[in-house]
Amino acid sequence: MRAEDEIQGHKRMGTFMQALAWLALIALGIVFFTDVLEKQYNPNQKLQTRHSDTGAREVVLQRNKFGHYVTSGEINGKPVTFMLDTGATGVAIPEDIASYLGIQRGRAFPTQTANGRAVSYAANLDRVSVGAIELQNVRAAIAPGLQTEEILLGMSFLKHIEFSQKGNTLILRQ
Repeated sequence: MRAEDEIQGHKRMGTFMQALAWLALIALGIVFFTDVLEKQYNPNQKLQTRHSDTGAREVVLQRNKFGHYVTSGEINGKPVTFMLDTGATGVAIPEDIASYLGIQRGRAFPTQTANGRAVSYAANLDRVSVGAIELQNVRAAIAPGLQTEEILLGMSFLKHIEFSQKGNTLILRQ
């Protein structure tokens, strides 16, 4: 009887170890595929800046699988994710991200968005950077109705740099 108990104990231990191995495999799969999906959404997580013959700084961005240019960057030294938007007048920041960044609301003003009329709040950003391209004193808007994880990098930033697109590549030049 004792031998049977010992055999049953070994079987339970084997079953437990198999379940543990499957859980570890599933966890590793989730980590791997989350990283793969994030790189498909933001292929510009690790930017490199190159210097042209004229001394200009250049950052090369790749279009994501949805056709957008999404990139990592910084506002006032804190990491953020930008979506480049040439149709946006300024830099548009969702309210929860503005809180995280410690950006204070300024005066309210009406805005026209793709979803209709809304109210936004003026803000000023000390520093905005994409790679080594950095601008200071950039006009922005805190947009409470903006429901995205990204900050729209609009023309209040983009009009100060040169950019050109070819195929799935966008070159920002300062």
